[in-house]
Amino acid sequence: MGKITIAIDGFSSTGKSTVAKQLADWLGYVFVDSGAMYRAVTLYAMRKGHISTTVFNKRKLEECLDEISLSFKKENSSSKAEMYLNGENVEREIRLMTVSELVSSVATISSVRVKLVEQQQQMGEGKGVVMDGRDIGTVVFPGAELKIFMNASADKRARRRYDELIAHGDNVTYTEVLENVRERDHIDTTREDSPLVKAGDAIEIDNSEMNLEDQFHIILQLAKDRIAGRL
Repeated sequence: MGKITIAIDGFSSTGKSTVAKQLADWLGYVFVDSGAMYRAVTLYAMRKGHISTTVFNKRKLEECLDEISLSFKKENSSSKAEMYLNGENVEREIRLMTVSELVSSVATISSVRVKLVEQQQQMGEGKGVVMDGRDIGTVVFPGAELKIFMNASADKRARRRYDELIAHGDNVTYTEVLENVRERDHIDTTREDSPLVKAGDAIEIDNSEMNLEDQFHIILQLAKDRIAGRL
């Protein structure tokens, strides 16, 4: 078998993007962080005043979708691809807690999902792609040769996210992060359009007690087996 499409779905803060990047680098595949795309749209809406913790004007956001241009670019050949919003590198800003608190709400808007799914499908047309998100194996690439569904306890995921934010100098509490994780889980799994569900042919991996190295090698072996036709 030649190059394949690898879809990695799962709950927030399960390390989907981390392992997807590692896998893409090892295989020489293209990595697409679909979550970053939704975060970038959220950031744009925040800047325009269409969404905040007290305001959510869906109509205004839908009206300005054509103004949003998204792309992934590398600063140099050895760096990772980062999210660009209308030509601006917003990789750091889209990871802030303020964006995390709102992104799941933006992702419930059907017109936003249609726009981004279309772009994601175009990115993966030639196979040789690893894409992570919430609906990659169910909506974006239902025919993906390898589908992974990642899970972990809410407490473990919140602790990982909290440690990451603190390391970046953000002023947050563990309780705030845990509440955000649980709220995002609820929104992601109950939204009407493309809710987070495990694809019937996806392989579930609970990494609550795994380190990053063990997780990577398990998923890499699954990819090798699929490419070789052994899985």
